Amino acid sequence: MKLLFIKYKLIIKFILTFLVVYISFSVLYKFYLEYSGGFKFHPDYMTYLVSKQSEALLDTFGYNAQVLPHPNEPSIKLMVNGKYLARIVEGCNAISVIILFMSFIIAFSGKLRTTFFYMLSGSIIIYSVNLLRIAVLSIGLYHYPQHSEFLHTVVFPAIIYGMVFLLWIFWVNSFSKLNNKHE
Repeated sequence: MKLLFIKYKLIIKFILTFLVVYISFSVLYKFYLEYSGGFKFHPDYMTYLVSKQSEALLDTFGYNAQVLPHPNEPSIKLMVNGKYLARIVEGCNAISVIILFMSFIIAFSGKLRTTFFYMLSGSIIIYSVNLLRIAVLSIGLYHYPQHSEFLHTVVFPAIIYGMVFLLWIFWVNSFSKLNNKHE
């Protein structure tokens, strides 16, 4: 057993670090969600912010977008040119994806400063790509409503998780302590 632990020490350290960081960030985020609901911003500030920024982005693309609090559930209704297209829920704000991204980066950490700035810049990239994703998805739903299932279940994950995967690969190959040229 000891030989297995020694042989797979790096893998075990990665898994344990990843799990501890992921669970810690997720618990903090859960507290944020519990204590942010019902105040000025519906359903929570980050989802509200993503909704308003998506609305502005769609307007920039030439669409008349409007976001309204959903009266019956904790979400925001997204309207484009007066047509109700989708609802923006907490899961659309990319925070859970950013938590996943940061947990991986910390588990494969490099130098402290490099790790911090990569997590910050990667989170900004993920957040920005998420806004673009919502806008593109909304435009797709507006023009091709018959493909809504494909757009939401295939295109959405491909865009957001594809970006995270590319950022992870770049991190491991460029800055991680596992990369010998940075030790």
